[in-house]
Amino acid sequence: MPYDASPLRYDSTKYHRVGHSGLKLPAISLGLWNNFGDDRPRATQRAILRRAFDLGITHFDLANNYGPEIGAAERNFGEIFADDFVPYRDEMIVSTKAGYTMGEGPYQDFGSRKYLISSLDASLDRMGLEYVDIYYHHRPDPETPIEETMGALATAVNSGKALYVGVSNYNPEQTLAAQEALAEYGIPLTIHQPRYNMFDRHIEDGLFPVLDQIGAGSIVFSPLAQGLLTDRYMDGTIPEGSRASEGRWLQPGPLSDTYLQRVRALNEIAQNRGQSLAQLALTWVLRHPQVTSALVGASSVAQLENNFAALEGAPLSDDELGAIEPLAVDGTALR
Repeated sequence: MPYDASPLRYDSTKYHRVGHSGLKLPAISLGLWNNFGDDRPRATQRAILRRAFDLGITHFDLANNYGPEIGAAERNFGEIFADDFVPYRDEMIVSTKAGYTMGEGPYQDFGSRKYLISSLDASLDRMGLEYVDIYYHHRPDPETPIEETMGALATAVNSGKALYVGVSNYNPEQTLAAQEALAEYGIPLTIHQPRYNMFDRHIEDGLFPVLDQIGAGSIVFSPLAQGLLTDRYMDGTIPEGSRASEGRWLQPGPLSDTYLQRVRALNEIAQNRGQSLAQLALTWVLRHPQVTSALVGASSVAQLENNFAALEGAPLSDDELGAIEPLAVDGTALR
């Protein structure tokens, strides 16, 4: 059936300004990392994308290597975009990244000008787009000068193939260096995409002050710690089909008592608020003014809707934050 977006799509979504820029992102954005490869049904992918947009989730986050196989998520998104979303392109924020291995040889990895420019062209071709709204360098390159890497991002903007640029997985010092290199071209570092959740808090003391200093926003990935901050493992077992059972991102084995004690106590706090644990985890990361948006993945429409409902929750009180603090321990793992 032809897709007509809901006329109510902007009625309940919250939008936040990205740092000092003119760009706004929805508080919840959809990441296409792990659920839009060739191993997932196209009908499910289409349903998730349609429902996301109907909810007012206007931002879709990709990378050149998302799959499986590498490039598949961009290609699948592009095919669905061509069928459903062309009339809404001006209402959408589409981002992609380059920096991880894409192929054989020395020109398909890290941060050279050669790689970043050619990768963007390939990404645009896979998605059938003339430009992306945000283009990220996906990870620091220890060998390529930051001036070259940021110069490639500047070229992407000046060529009209990207509107804004950002970095991902950069530490505070690298972020400052990236901002200074971009400033030579008169282009701001608009956004940073770091990992952040209750069990991975490394950005609080170092990166947040840097983002304030340079006027950049952030969109955090893994806000649910790849499922650790959901009810999936709360009974002490590993369900079939979970990431821990697949062994790709979480390694199989017995669950630790420390993890179970913390996640069960967090779940009790969530229930007292009328939230799921996942919703509490999203409310918690979004409490920071430096966090513009939280990236969520979704393997089903129901999962997307559950995560999106976090926006209906009340702000965390001081007492609730105090109860969460001894449980939100950096370094907490499944085992």
